[in-house]
Amino acid sequence: MFTVILFFLIIVVSIYLTVKKQRPLFLALPVVVIIGFMVIQVAMVPAPFFETVRFIFSLQ
Repeated sequence: MFTVILFFLIIVVSIYLTVKKQRPLFLALPVVVIIGFMVIQVAMVPAPFFETVRFIFSLQ
């Protein structure tokens, strides 16, 4: 639950900064954070990294 709240706060801050500073680059921040979170979660799996990635993408 903490992670969901943290992502929500990052999104809200990103939208606020985009409106305040008039720079749409801030909208990329939530995407970067979520991709980073996914990479960390995959790295925490006790199997080799690339084998885990192959397994995830082979799921149908």
